[in-house]
Amino acid sequence: MQIPFLDLKAQYRQIEAEVMPMVVDAMQNGQFIGGPQVESFEKEFAEFCGADCCVGVNSGTDALRFVFLAAGIGGGAEIVTVPNTFIATTEAVSQAGATPVFVDIDPLTCNMDPNKLEDYLKKSFKPQASSLKPRVKAVLPVHLYGQTAAMEPILEIARKFDLAVVEDACQAHGASYKGKKAGTFGIAGCFSFYPGKNLGAFGEGGAVVTRDRNLADKIRMIRDHGQSRKYFHDMEGYNGRLDSIQAGVLRIKLKRLREWNEARRAHAKYYDKLLSKIPGITLTTEAPEAVSVYHLYVIQAEDRDGLQKFLSAKGISTGLHYPMPLHLQKAYAHMGLAGGSFPVAEKVAGRLLSLPMYPELTNEQIEYVVDAIREFVEKA
Repeated sequence: MQIPFLDLKAQYRQIEAEVMPMVVDAMQNGQFIGGPQVESFEKEFAEFCGADCCVGVNSGTDALRFVFLAAGIGGGAEIVTVPNTFIATTEAVSQAGATPVFVDIDPLTCNMDPNKLEDYLKKSFKPQASSLKPRVKAVLPVHLYGQTAAMEPILEIARKFDLAVVEDACQAHGASYKGKKAGTFGIAGCFSFYPGKNLGAFGEGGAVVTRDRNLADKIRMIRDHGQSRKYFHDMEGYNGRLDSIQAGVLRIKLKRLREWNEARRAHAKYYDKLLSKIPGITLTTEAPEAVSVYHLYVIQAEDRDGLQKFLSAKGISTGLHYPMPLHLQKAYAHMGLAGGSFPVAEKVAGRLLSLPMYPELTNEQIEYVVDAIREFVEKA
């Protein structure tokens, strides 16, 4: 049996009859950038998230970067995040003129550990002998694998130190924490619509959701070369717009997102049931106050590389999200953070393996994956 890590073709077959007329309409009316499709998607996605405003942009990276620029969080400011994320999280910080700094993660959920966050901030905000003020200006939790970070304690800590909270919700479309949707806790939530995401475009795409209309207006200018109206530039901006065909695809998919997320949750529950009986396999915990949408289904294994190779030989595609924490990457060598700086994130990185996960996955396929994992463990 051949099992892909992700099957976008199966998803496309469900929506093909709606997608093609939308594309033809875009070609016939010549509306390719902005316009009614983008405006309608922004309204619909804001409603889906329970947010006041949504601004469509070119990517999740743009979403993050534009929030920091619009909020004035740059100019040497420090933004606290986690090292076990895709580099886009920290690229956006650096490109806004700020500096990323890291705290370690919770070993069960793999999300930001609020205790480590508070410890770091207490050190940073100790009374200074000099007149220099602490540089930390914001906290950037990442809702990894489709599960929200522990937002209640993170928000409480951020308030204590007067810090903004921006959510990297690029893997968490529809996830919730204590009944509230990802992206609506801080000053803004940032989403990616990369094709493999729970809500994915047919190319690049992203969005910011926020309750701050002034922030949303600034982001709209930043995404469009700083224009307040055509050819009138209030600032220098970027070319970071969402195109109308991608917005049209997202509108079609958004109608099915709740159903697709529930299918992912059912698959995760079945994986959990079967894998919990296999020794040496550690499951990622879904926190009781959170509802994950399982963008990824991630396990941990001692011989991760051996297991991945064995599964590949069985026709099972897997992924690594992410095999090297950011503080150990060559791009951040200038930080001078050696191995052991964030022991939980480092340990997880060497053990994690992402199994096939998509709404169209079948129980038979899940059973085949689990049987192969069991066979590998028993041989080991």
